[in-house]
Amino acid sequence: MKIYKAYAKVNIFLKIRGKRENYHEIVSRFMRVNSLYDELSFVPKQEREFKIIGDFSCNTEQNTIYKAYLALKAATTSESLEELMATYAVHVKKQIPAFAGLGGGSSDAATYLKMCNETLNFGLSLDELAHIGLKVGADVSFFIYNYGSANVSGIGEVVEEFVEEILDFEILTPKLEISTPKVYGIYRDDFYNPISEAEADMLKRRGSLEILETMNAKEANDLYKPALLGYPELKDYYKEGWHFSGSGSSFFRNADKIDKQAGEMR
Repeated sequence: MKIYKAYAKVNIFLKIRGKRENYHEIVSRFMRVNSLYDELSFVPKQEREFKIIGDFSCNTEQNTIYKAYLALKAATTSESLEELMATYAVHVKKQIPAFAGLGGGSSDAATYLKMCNETLNFGLSLDELAHIGLKVGADVSFFIYNYGSANVSGIGEVVEEFVEEILDFEILTPKLEISTPKVYGIYRDDFYNPISEAEADMLKRRGSLEILETMNAKEANDLYKPALLGYPELKDYYKEGWHFSGSGSSFFRNADKIDKQAGEMR
């Protein structure tokens, strides 16, 4: 069966714009990480219940792939989808760390939706798939569109391609399970300070390389300080020149710059 790649992402910057009911509105630059991805495929199985094969710490009902299946089934009411999942399991070669701010769960869900759309010839547009994906998670839309770089706003549903060179990244992921709701809660209680529309527009126009070279982790990501407060051990992993992705726990830096500096030292 065909193998599909579910890529990771990093947040070049992540700023809070305000609140919408129980959610926070963001403005962020997502960039795909071409060197880090999960591999998904359909594999035959004997039992007819929905099955995911892979290294996951959660049960099936909590898995974003299963949630994507339920959302797609509700949207299409397709018997062929039910039969597909009664006949095949979703095999996931898991390489993106969980609880890491790299979007692994959202990317898996988006990739699963696209797998089903292609395999069953649903003919759903990317916009339609993104709408379905929003029922699974806010970041799913970015992965549906498969942009290399994009400005993401609202609660994640507004995805605008940003045309620029895609960077190579070095990523460090501490073995910490960080709760995104906990980090956002700390931000809301202790750090709430949304940026203005003018500031957001300025960031959205700047290239990712420029942002990484002129802003540090705390300046670029509004969730870094609350993550440090909730998980003080994070400071043991931070190094100057590294940035923080999402609500954590991953740090990243531009690998191209590191290679260039190494070449200059030789």
